[in-house]
This record gives sequence, C-alpha cells and structure tokens, in this order.
Amino acid sequence: MTLLVVLSVILIGLFIAGLAFYLFVVGSQLTRIAGLLEECSRIVWKIKSDAEAVEPGVERINNTAGVIAGALPLLYGMAEGIVAGATYEPESEPRVPSPARPAMGTRRSRFHEAVGYRPE
Repeated sequence: MTLLVVLSVILIGLFIAGLAFYLFVVGSQLTRIAGLLEECSRIVWKIKSDAEAVEPGVERINNTAGVIAGALPLLYGMAEGIVAGATYEPESEPRVPSPARPAMGTRRSRFHEAVGYRPE
C-alpha cells in the first residue's frame, strides 16, 4: 500500500508541475498579447485624431461628387450629340480587305534544306 501512496503523491506532484508550466506559458503569451494590443490602441487613437482633421474636407469632396454625379446624364447626352454630328460616314462602298502579308516578304522554310530537299 505504501508504494501506491508514494506513486500517487509523485503523480499528483507531476500533474501540479505540468499545470504550473502550462499556466506560465499561457500567462506569458497573454502578457505579450496585452502589450501588442496596447500598442495597437495607441495607433488607432493616432489614426482617429488624424481623421478628425480630414473629415471636413471629405464632406466637401462628397458634396462636390454628388453635384458631378447629378450632371453626368446631361454631359453624356451632350457628348452623344457631339459624336453623332462629328462621326465620319464614307460615301463610297467599303473596300474588301486583302489578306495580311508579312512585312519582310515571303518566308522560306529551312526544314527542306535540312533533309536534303531542294525544290526546283
């Protein structure tokens, strides 16, 4: 019976040591995360203070964009009228395009010479 008691005490000791190690690792990770979150918090407040300075300009830009968006249908209609009046319409019938030819003339294959074939 004493062996069983000794082994139980050793097992409980190992369990407590493992739990203490686990809690130490988790605690160190949480401390590191807390430091990073504090740094992120400072960055977010800096961004917020910078954005407060820009906010009135953004509102003006949005108002101007709304005016421009309202004028787009009118501008589009005027542009279509200009294009319709300025589009070139040929009076003669269109010519039939010729097949494309290489700029350097006709190419000759060198594969024939490689096999000994010479066309006459």
